[in-house]
Amino acid sequence: MLEITPELLLQAYRIGVFPMGERRDDPKLYWLDPRQRAILPLDDFHLPRRLARTVRSGHFEVSADTAFADVLRACAEPRPGHPESWINEPIVELYSELHRRGHAHSIECWREGRLVGGLYGVSVGAAFFGESMFSRERDASKVALVHLVARLIKGGFKLLDCQFMTEHLRSFGAVEIPREHFRVLLTEAVGRPASFYRELGEDPCSLVQANTRTS
Repeated sequence: MLEITPELLLQAYRIGVFPMGERRDDPKLYWLDPRQRAILPLDDFHLPRRLARTVRSGHFEVSADTAFADVLRACAEPRPGHPESWINEPIVELYSELHRRGHAHSIECWREGRLVGGLYGVSVGAAFFGESMFSRERDASKVALVHLVARLIKGGFKLLDCQFMTEHLRSFGAVEIPREHFRVLLTEAVGRPASFYRELGEDPCSLVQANTRTS
């Protein structure tokens, strides 16, 4: 069986393929290349007014790339309706190495010093591949998503891949496109430069609203 190295993993992302585990305690990895791909258009992100108020309220302290390992582990924890996780130890090791190399990033939401929500993903060129998110308090993962989108917009990213569609993602404007169309967008994005901003320096909602719509 071919060993999956960080180099091979990045090459896979460049052609639209990504790995997942079957279970948390199963060390095997499987390559996926969905026929229908969910993406979240950065120029059509649906930001509800209530969520914008939560983001601006300062209810959560938000950071980036300060607790990648903790976010990764939290995403693998059992949750209501999802007792099992595809994030196994090989995933943890591979993506931790990508983070050390500057290709994997996390957004963290804190409440009174506790990590209560966040997400992580992979960047290649101007493409960002969202991997997983978690929430221990209401709206924490949603706030993390708004901050992610703001950073991607500011950094010149062109593609936010969500892999599989969920109703949660659809509510933010995610759409499904055929594999062939996704590969065209992917090829254009990975060949462009982009920067993942750890410090925004401005209101994330204003960045998002300047590029999209609110409801």
